[in-house]
Amino acid sequence: MHGSTDPLRRLLSAGAVRERAHEMLDLGIAGGIDFWVVDMDRLPVAAELTAKVTREQYPGLDIPFHARSRHFVAGPPKLPEGGTATRARAAFDLIILSVLLDAGAGADWRFDDEGKTFSRSEGLAVASQRMFEAGAFSNDPGSPLRADGAALVELRPEALVRGFQVDEGNPIVGLEGRTALLQRLGAQVLARPDLFASEDAPRPGGLYDVLAARADGGALPAPRILELLLEALGPIWADRIVVNGLPLGDCWHHPALRRSDPTDGLVPLHKLSQWLSYSLIEPLQEAGVEVVEIDGLTGLAEYRNGGLFTDTGVLTLADPGTAARPIHVSDPLIVAWRSMTVALLDRLAPLVRAELGVREEEFPLARMLEGGTWAAGRRIAAQLRRGGGPPFTIISDGTVF
Repeated sequence: MHGSTDPLRRLLSAGAVRERAHEMLDLGIAGGIDFWVVDMDRLPVAAELTAKVTREQYPGLDIPFHARSRHFVAGPPKLPEGGTATRARAAFDLIILSVLLDAGAGADWRFDDEGKTFSRSEGLAVASQRMFEAGAFSNDPGSPLRADGAALVELRPEALVRGFQVDEGNPIVGLEGRTALLQRLGAQVLARPDLFASEDAPRPGGLYDVLAARADGGALPAPRILELLLEALGPIWADRIVVNGLPLGDCWHHPALRRSDPTDGLVPLHKLSQWLSYSLIEPLQEAGVEVVEIDGLTGLAEYRNGGLFTDTGVLTLADPGTAARPIHVSDPLIVAWRSMTVALLDRLAPLVRAELGVREEEFPLARMLEGGTWAAGRRIAAQLRRGGGPPFTIISDGTVF
């Protein structure tokens, strides 16, 4: 995959996400993207808000990377006793499952944890953490702190209903989609022992062993994490584009991006897979693998970052009435919004660094996302919309956002 000259396979890379996102934004600035008006003069407003929120959250600017671990707000997850690899595999198991379960929960869902109530991403993280710690994904009652491919295949919606405390008064969006996604993950784990095998049964955490083996002199470029995830997890996404037998994951059609090859009109975004890539950096580092080239990954095409740009006026709809209708995640309007968001995050980063008075090497993109744009997007959404949801009603299967 690395350095592939096959244009289709190249879509399974962070480089392709970034390249096509900047092309989309340039077209948008020139007025060439239907539905959208781009006002780059508003970008300093987004930068000022991002810097303000960053300083409030991290006064000393000691900002960790954007990662799923930030959402385990009830306390560090339990991991098994044992050697470095044992703990790393378990951390991979938990983080992979938790990220895959992290699609929007809806405004009404809550999770109660020992008297404390959490919602949205933090609630989903704590709920998945508690399920993991209770052995909900393990095939071995004597070894609960793991996830097994065989157990995931057999997972039923009722397990998530219990684990996520779902009832008529506490509904969650996309429960069936989440269950089916984990079942397909289990099937893929069993189908690819070359990627998922660990010392015993095939499990998501087997990817740790593959990445550790691919580190060159102990160093692993972050884009390689994404490339492995896209290869390993590609078949688990339902109803996505497949070209010449190659599943392209979080990749969509948009008529503005023209090519004279099989990638014509295709816009790769890989949001969940990149979010997962960022989230696996820490367990890799804790296991002694040095992760480098972290800015080789891109910003995330999700509704908090995208909402930041719509809510600050950088991106506006040519017809504001369009937002009144539910819009499918595959609609060119949403595809362009998500793609331009990735490029705008690159454009925003130097402005935020200037506001904060920090250099690029001490404030990479992964810190801006955490500091940062995600929190700023959440804050302005709460100010503008009851419940703080995204700027559009997006029809999705629970595996995109």
